[in-house]
Amino acid sequence: MPDAEIDLIRTALAAGPRPAGLNERRARLDALRAQFPLPADVRVEAVEANGVPAEWTATRDADRNRVMLFLHGGGYISGSIASHRAMVAEAGRQARARTLALGYRLAPEHPFPAALEDALAGYRFLLSSGIEPANIAIAGDSAGGGLTIASLVSLRDAGHALPSRAWCISPWVDLEMTGASMAGKAGVDPMIQRTYLEELATAYLGGADPRDPLASPLHADLRGLPPLLIQIGSAETLLDDAVRLAGAAGAADVAVTLEVYPEMIHVWPLFHQQLAAGRRALGAAGRFMRDRLP
Repeated sequence: MPDAEIDLIRTALAAGPRPAGLNERRARLDALRAQFPLPADVRVEAVEANGVPAEWTATRDADRNRVMLFLHGGGYISGSIASHRAMVAEAGRQARARTLALGYRLAPEHPFPAALEDALAGYRFLLSSGIEPANIAIAGDSAGGGLTIASLVSLRDAGHALPSRAWCISPWVDLEMTGASMAGKAGVDPMIQRTYLEELATAYLGGADPRDPLASPLHADLRGLPPLLIQIGSAETLLDDAVRLAGAAGAADVAVTLEVYPEMIHVWPLFHQQLAAGRRALGAAGRFMRDRLP
């Protein structure tokens, strides 16, 4: 049976197409904070994480020693702590953990590898705050999903202890856009198309090689990474990014769970307050993190 809730969201998205200007695009995504207000029981605290703007959220049931580090999406050029606040807080509620959302630097003002440097600074902040790696999960959506994998690879290569789990929603891990779903799902994806992704990749890379494994972690050696949960909608041009990432992780002997949500669009958990499938995805992610974090 067709999902009537996602159909309503598709209609709303069609009524407000993506603007052309960068500032307008950023404002459009940040407007989600007004559309999806925080529940009254969520505590919010701004902080600087080794010079990176960040924000703690927690509910009453959160264990202060368990933390989810979250890297927002937005194609590396937009998105913010504010745009993803409600989704991040709900994921933390489901995991019964505190969340630390990072406001990493954005392109084109700050091209690759600035976002990655900030993500690593945020992780080191947690360690210096006394949080054990075993009590940390790292997560991100879209570009933040790719940044999540790149961060794990960087931390492993630097010899750092890794977080105990990683969660990727609609991850963008191939900045060359070579997946078959880039064309095969173009007719049903209301949010992400090849032309737009090519524009984002150019802005983020700033001349760097799109096959650099820290920019396109589909090309990275994934051996030794912690268990991964990868969630993707069946109506996404990035479907093959998620499927190929899961395959590469499995081939590298990484424990990986791939969940494909029928009819769902790019980063559908952002709409969890009006979308049951979004709540199901956040519930699954919460269980995944809860079962691993001590």
